[in-house]
Amino acid sequence: MISLISPSEINNPTSIAIGSFDGLHAGHRKLIESVVEENKYTPTIASFWPHPREVLYKETRLRLDLPDEKLPVLEDLGIEQLVLIPFDKRLSTLSADSFVRDILINQLQAKNICVGANFKFGFRRSGNINTIKNIIKDSDIKLKITPILEDKEGRISSSRIRDLLQNSDLKNAFKILKRPYCFNGKVVKGKGIGKSIGWPTANLEIDGRKFLPGEGVYAAWTTIENSNKKIASIMNLGSQPTINPLLPSAVEVHLINNEINLYGLNLSVEPVEKLRSQIQFDNVDQLSKQIKKDRDDALKIFKNHKK
Repeated sequence: MISLISPSEINNPTSIAIGSFDGLHAGHRKLIESVVEENKYTPTIASFWPHPREVLYKETRLRLDLPDEKLPVLEDLGIEQLVLIPFDKRLSTLSADSFVRDILINQLQAKNICVGANFKFGFRRSGNINTIKNIIKDSDIKLKITPILEDKEGRISSSRIRDLLQNSDLKNAFKILKRPYCFNGKVVKGKGIGKSIGWPTANLEIDGRKFLPGEGVYAAWTTIENSNKKIASIMNLGSQPTINPLLPSAVEVHLINNEINLYGLNLSVEPVEKLRSQIQFDNVDQLSKQIKKDRDDALKIFKNHKK
């Protein structure tokens, strides 16, 4: 299996690309192809952790993919190691020249460096592809530059995927990601209200660094840990306006036609299509009737959707 490692554990020399690679979208895959095709060296992706903007500007950076979620995708693309470079204030003051010499060449033993055409790095993002060219011009190190990938809607980017997911446009997010969007969570104890009205739900505890789609009720596939079987489900993402409007947002999943004790297990959830926005009903009977309709609508969607 692909490794998730620190720079000190790296297998070198490397064919390498550096970046956040958040979402591993079509543009990232073009860059990864350049890494993998140089097969004399260990194909490697290096990312900063935490994100530089979290350290420098105290911004919360929710991720499309957490590091361990990237591993199976990167492995399928031919990458052999994902290196996490600890980002701190000291590293942020490193000049662009020092970054190339100390990090890329000396520490990561790069022999093939693959970057996007807009790659910026070093103190105040002062370095670019010309910086790398000047440093490696008298060496045997190769530099491969990948053009920015665009489609008819514009530049393919992680920000664009986030906007699509926020607007519950899972179909177009899938086109850019080249794979379904999903997230994982551990099943924790809830109040049992869903079960009391005939619709038991699994309440999920999600990593707070994970980006989630816009609030609403979705048709979703659910996979239980250590299983490859996808189970047709309804997912509620957000508050519970009928039960208690003051409760914080949550993720709940109802497995259609399945009675399984899920407490303590990890579930992977793949939202397929938004069914509706959240509604505040006058009573739980109305809520129960709506959930039945949600179930029927979800089953119609699943008939036309491949697992």
